Order: sequence, then C-alpha cells, then structure tokens
Amino acid sequence: MSQAEHSVVIIGYGGMGSYHAELIKENARLKVAGTFDLLETRRSASEASGYRAYGSYQEVLDDKGVDVVLIATPNDVHKEIAIAALRAGKHVICEKPVTLDSAEFTEILAAADEAGRIFMVHQNRRWDEDFRIIKQMYEKETIGSLFQLESRVHGANGIPGDWRHVKAQGGGMLLDWGVHLLDQLLFMIDSKVVSVSANLSFILGNEVDDGFEATLRFENGVKAIVEVGTTNFITLPRWYVKGTEGTAVIEDWSLTGRSVIRNQESEHREPTPIRAGVGLTKTMAPPSEGATLTEALPAAAELPSGFFDNFADCLEGKAEPIVKNDEVMRVLKLIEAIFAAAETGEVIKDFDVYRSKVTV
Repeated sequence: MSQAEHSVVIIGYGGMGSYHAELIKENARLKVAGTFDLLETRRSASEASGYRAYGSYQEVLDDKGVDVVLIATPNDVHKEIAIAALRAGKHVICEKPVTLDSAEFTEILAAADEAGRIFMVHQNRRWDEDFRIIKQMYEKETIGSLFQLESRVHGANGIPGDWRHVKAQGGGMLLDWGVHLLDQLLFMIDSKVVSVSANLSFILGNEVDDGFEATLRFENGVKAIVEVGTTNFITLPRWYVKGTEGTAVIEDWSLTGRSVIRNQESEHREPTPIRAGVGLTKTMAPPSEGATLTEALPAAAELPSGFFDNFADCLEGKAEPIVKNDEVMRVLKLIEAIFAAAETGEVIKDFDVYRSKVTV
C-alpha cells in the first residue's frame, strides 16, 4: 500500500468516535473509510459526515479494504471487538481504558501476537501540554530534583449521564480519568512503584466511584498524589510539584502557573517571625526578601510525533510505538492495586510489572 492512505473504520460513532474522525482528517496517511454503530442516529450522522455506515461489525471484518479498526465503544466490549478485528487481519487502535482488567488485556495481546498485527491504545494525554511541562521539569530538574508530584482533575458535574455510571461497562472515575493521570506518571517516572494506598468516593450514590485519591511511592524516592473529583465546586491546581530547589504550580489547562525557586545569589538570612492566628511562627513565615525568584514555566518536553503519526509510522515499519503495550499493562496493574487498596484499606505492594526504559 502506498504511504498515502491506510483505511480506518471507527467502531462506535459517539462523542469519541466522531472526535477521532476529525483528528484522523489531519493525518495524510490515514483515512476514515466508514463507521459502525448499533444506533441508527449515529449511522445517519456517519453518512451525513461522508462516511460509509456499515450494517454490521461482520461487514467491517469481511471488508479486505479495511486496514485499521479503531474502537471507541464502552469499555466492556473492547476485548471482543479487538480480538475479532485482529483475527480478521486488521490492525487496531483502542480507546482507554483498554480493558476492564489485565487478564482481558493479556488475551488481546496474545491475539495480536498470533495475528502479527499492531495493537495500540489511545493514551492521548501523554501529549497534553501541561503534562509535558511537568515532564520537562522532572527530566531537566528545573526546580531541582522533583520529590513530590500532585496531579489532580476536579469538576462539579458528577459522572456523565451514560454507561460511565455502570460498573459492568467499566464506569467510574478511576477507569475514566485515573487511567490518564496514572499513565502520565508511569510514562514520566522511570522507577518501580513500591507501594500504593487509596480510597474511592461514592458521594453521589452510584455503583461506581465518582472520584478517588491515591498515593504512590516510587523506588527512587518520588511520592505522587493522584486525585480525581466530580463534586469539587472549588478546584485545586492541576499540578503542584516540589523539588529540592523550588516549587511549581500549573493551575489548569490554560497553563496558568509559575515556578518559585531558591535564589542562589542571595545571602542567607533568617526569616522574620509573623503572627499566625493567635501565635507567632518563623517556620511558616515567607522567605526573606530576595531569597526566592519567581519564573515562568519551562517549555514543554517534546514527543517524537503525535499519536496518529506514530501509529502510521508503526504501520510502515518506521518507528516503535510511543504508547507501548507493556506500559499499558503496567497501568492496568496499578489500577487493580488501587481498587484493592481502597477495598481493603491496606497499603498494596509487589504489584508493579516495571521494566526500566534504560537499555544496557
């Protein structure tokens, strides 16, 4: 096949499916040839957008002109759709979370290996600029060596009103948003997770979590706090990170933020005590004048290419996946550990299937 076009059919033409179609338009080597959805309204929307609306999934599998199946359905059917596509000789892109547990993902990987086809998970938030700024700070030590990272997303709208309320379909915020935040951390920090503690929130009365908090400790000494909330009418910063030479904050996706670092040129002076409540404190007083510098956030770390460009490169044998399947498996194992920690109230250890990115 020429470099120009790899034919893609999208399974599930809802919000994410139609979003994928728009993203793929920006890639010269991938072309959306059609869609399949169980709902007539979505089949009509697909045709209105100029795509063929397949009458059944089997039609997609039987179409020899289809190179790639992109799965944008509820989470519980990812496995069966993916395995059928792989066995039919299709390459597969799958929305996150790839499956409800690591055992299901193992079955997909076996099918991909047997078929000799590429399977990639759309962990797209590795490309978020706010994350790539933190990644740059971590790697370049722009505020010294980072030893604590706090990653949060907060909203006050509850769980979206669809299958995300349903446990059997893989609903809940740990699987919906947690999978992104955890993937970012594991992609950035090249160290084994040695322990995790967690709790889930069921404030809204759903059968799935409407939020969670997890504390991860890495073998290299880094501590990460991850929080997702859907009942937060005042939000905390998207990122708050501490390094040995300073602190940085990113408030939200608009990238409002700053770094405050130690001024190495300043002569050390003891802080002046301040009145705090009904007492005095020197410990919590602001640093003495000139002791710190406020700086803009650094430029974001660059990734080799975008997700769909990378996928096309992989199809053409030009690159390795940026989202590797062993990394996806590691995130699933971490999610399972968080569920276990929340259920038992215990600190969970010895679960991480870590493999160093450093090659010898």
